[in-house]
Amino acid sequence: MSSRAFRMLFILWLILITQQSTSAQQKEDYLTWTRQQATKIGLKWRVAGRVGWRPVRFEITYSGVYFYELRATLMTPEAIRAAARIEQLRRHLTDDETRALVMEAEKIDGLVVFIELNPREGSGVIPLNWHTTLRPKGVKDDSPQEIGGTSTPALRHVKALTRVGPRDYAYDVFWVVFPIRNTQGKLTWETAPDEIELVVGINDMRGRVSWRVNDSLRQRLFTSTE
Repeated sequence: MSSRAFRMLFILWLILITQQSTSAQQKEDYLTWTRQQATKIGLKWRVAGRVGWRPVRFEITYSGVYFYELRATLMTPEAIRAAARIEQLRRHLTDDETRALVMEAEKIDGLVVFIELNPREGSGVIPLNWHTTLRPKGVKDDSPQEIGGTSTPALRHVKALTRVGPRDYAYDVFWVVFPIRNTQGKLTWETAPDEIELVVGINDMRGRVSWRVNDSLRQRLFTSTE
């Protein structure tokens, strides 16, 4: 091998090592976030809407109001790290303990959505038969690309899958898991959508919220556990 070729290979190796080091450092950046930074990053993935409708005119009482306030946080890699960092600051955890919180959250097979529902302006309670689906935005109802969600209360113990903002006790909270793969282990979505939509159904009412898909979420969609 000529000296020129050797130098070129050495330069390429240095570039590769530098890129890998930068990528690893970026993945660890969350360990330096302030509480304010972590909260701001986590709340970027919380969207608000409502299930049902509000009449144009209604009485002062709630008898004429038919909707539930909805908030949903998609637990993306950023949202998970934001929640873990806030937990670290709250409990004075070490970096290794905080990394373990992230690993625990990312072991869940599928996407987790932290859902908050305010029943005050509906019946006052959330019916047991409420349901959720996740799908690429623009897909029609009953499409094969719809993914049904499963309410999983046990996830309340996974500290990196919790809210990043203060608790509002007017809302009931739920952890819902949407498997990315079907029972045969095949990905439901062959390509990552540009935007995904959550549909929440309560009785005969429906509500929708959506999120744009960024690079880290796209990677998460296609590296879910087989």
